[in-house]
Amino acid sequence: MPVSIPPSLRRALLLTLAAACLGQAAAQGTGADAPYEASAPLSWELKGARWFDGRQIQRGNLYIEGGVFVARKPAKVNRKMDLRSQVLVPPLAEAHNHNLQTAWGWQQFAQRYLDEGVFYAAMLCGDPASVAEVRHLADQPATPDVNFVTACVTSSDGYPLATLLKDATPDTARQQQQLVLIDTPEQLEAQWPAIRERAAGGMIRAVLAHHERPELRGRPDMFGRLGLSPETLTALTRRAHADRLTVAAHVESAADFDAALAAGVDWIVHLPGYANPLGDPPERFLISQESAEQAARQGTVVVTTVAATELFQPAPEMLAALRTVQRQNLARLQMAHAKLLIGSDVFMGTALAEVKALDQLGALPRPELLRLATRDTPRALFPQRRLGCFEPGCEASFLLLLGDPLEDLSHLDQPLLRVKQGRLLTQLAQVAAASSLASASTADPPKKAAGGKKAGKAGSKKQAAKPATSKPAAKANRPASAKAR
Repeated sequence: MPVSIPPSLRRALLLTLAAACLGQAAAQGTGADAPYEASAPLSWELKGARWFDGRQIQRGNLYIEGGVFVARKPAKVNRKMDLRSQVLVPPLAEAHNHNLQTAWGWQQFAQRYLDEGVFYAAMLCGDPASVAEVRHLADQPATPDVNFVTACVTSSDGYPLATLLKDATPDTARQQQQLVLIDTPEQLEAQWPAIRERAAGGMIRAVLAHHERPELRGRPDMFGRLGLSPETLTALTRRAHADRLTVAAHVESAADFDAALAAGVDWIVHLPGYANPLGDPPERFLISQESAEQAARQGTVVVTTVAATELFQPAPEMLAALRTVQRQNLARLQMAHAKLLIGSDVFMGTALAEVKALDQLGALPRPELLRLATRDTPRALFPQRRLGCFEPGCEASFLLLLGDPLEDLSHLDQPLLRVKQGRLLTQLAQVAAASSLASASTADPPKKAAGGKKAGKAGSKKQAAKPATSKPAAKANRPASAKAR
């Protein structure tokens, strides 16, 4: 039956679990770590828990059974933990990236998502053939849950052709497979069956870039960097909504932001001012308060992506100017109560980088920032699931942190435990196996006392007061080899 852990041993045990789960002796975040494995679904009793509820830290006891939080203690408990200073938060979500949409990227970065506590992600422009190679790897007990977008629409001279192709020309553009290229509403109608087939996941990504500057069209140095006309985007959005599809628009400038709103898109996947590839005056990226209010009225969500700014290596004065614009844009969107999602668009990173960048920017109160990352964004990616909460019926997925992230955000850097739908995630196969077998020693009914009667409450308390290491059954919970890594 469950045993209580003496306070003097609790911190040492948690730190030991942290070392095991994080694989600190291995290389970090590059696919070199041992893969995560998941235990069997466990029934949990978390006594004296503290958890983030989307606004503040709550206190009480939590119970898990069948992969969800439940109102009462399960009849059999596999895992009992007495918590004091530790804090539980829901896993993070990444609303804009591209690093898991190929086999190579999955191998390099999927483990990093779990390392950094990011369990949910959206990959926003994948080649259908490449995504087919990794789709079956997602949504498993020990992998991130991923939405893949393979319907990616831009103009015949549009972004991201210059990024995808070494020599972006009209001829090479026609040969690529990742994008659907259209320039007019008439071409949209002809291409719609192909776009619709690619949009099996329910979302289309469309590119709008510098549309307010027609003089850029036809310039060789701008080939592959532009996007759809507002008229074509409007026709695409209307067609998509008729088929109950979501449209996510890439934008660059504040004018693009306004055109995307006018077209009626559902998502805007960049905050204007995330980059300045043309060296424009920063005011080109400042959205108006009226635009922010229109986004709120229409229910258009905006993905932040401020962590990507430094990847473009702007000069210090330009970086400072862009950060000022980003603060102003976020303030206006907040004032209007527009919907925000957390997304980094940092190929070498995850949503954790975005959370840190936003915290450093100081544009969002920390409780709101944590709520966006752990509740609003997961629910936007998987609206049919109960994510980011600890009430009965919510999926029992969480990170156990050493302290309160509202006071010190660095607690997010090294989760002590990662639990996904009631399963303990670890990089040691032996630990996962031991966790799966633990019910044999921790969920047995109380033994009968002499004379055939069950031990009373006093006897149970006496047993519970003993350190876990004093019970022979504790050996069964240890890894088969402490050297395995």
